[in-house]
Amino acid sequence: MNPAQATDMICLEFSGVTYRYGSVDALSNVSFSVESGDFFAVMGPNGSGKTTLVRLALGLTTPTFGEVKLFGVPASSFDRWDLVGYVPQTMDGIHSQFPATVREIVTHGLYKGFDPFGFWRRGRNEIVDRSLKIVGIEDLAGRRISAVSVGQQQRALIARSLVRQPKLLILDEPEAGVDAVGQEQLYSVLRRLNTEQGITVLMVSHDIGAVLRQAKTVACINRTVVFHGPAHRMTEKELSDLYGLPMDMLLHDELHEHR
Repeated sequence: MNPAQATDMICLEFSGVTYRYGSVDALSNVSFSVESGDFFAVMGPNGSGKTTLVRLALGLTTPTFGEVKLFGVPASSFDRWDLVGYVPQTMDGIHSQFPATVREIVTHGLYKGFDPFGFWRRGRNEIVDRSLKIVGIEDLAGRRISAVSVGQQQRALIARSLVRQPKLLILDEPEAGVDAVGQEQLYSVLRRLNTEQGITVLMVSHDIGAVLRQAKTVACINRTVVFHGPAHRMTEKELSDLYGLPMDMLLHDELHEHR
């Protein structure tokens, strides 16, 4: 199947996936699919297998059992990575102390192979300007990445992933370290990417409130799938089972029509 033709169907599929570290199952018999156009969230407690799930989705590791597919192609042999954007949890260890501007960090998303001068020649490519504008940081383009807030750094990482115009955007706990105002700006960007740009969003998060407010579909993971379905159908019992604690749900969600 041509991945470009599959973007109208299923972007990501886990089928009976088990992953073992030695004799311990990090994930056990996990099955779910992310359909094109969805805003899909994966949530679960620490140690539930969320990071392993992301690594499997990105083809960085392979299942012990089962199969992971991207746009109908096994992740282990998938080669259309321009269709997939990835946003890590934070800038730590990547560029936060690197003497580069926001624009240069975003432009790095265009890198496809070694060219000692090509990176700089593409510095003002219109797709970079468009990506900066989409996430609302075009006014920060000339500032050092280390001089902007954590939330603005996260938006720069999103812009970096957008320069290749992906069909699927995978974010690993993007709200980590971001203050309340920055979180709302971040989620506003993600909603617009999903509804206006048609980009499928897969967000891994530990923030129950954010997941229930933002996502259309949720997969609750605690080594196996505890719940998979529309966010508004999740119950207090399922949340309690997921975290092993009594949970109360109190939602204020008048603006989200999918709720």
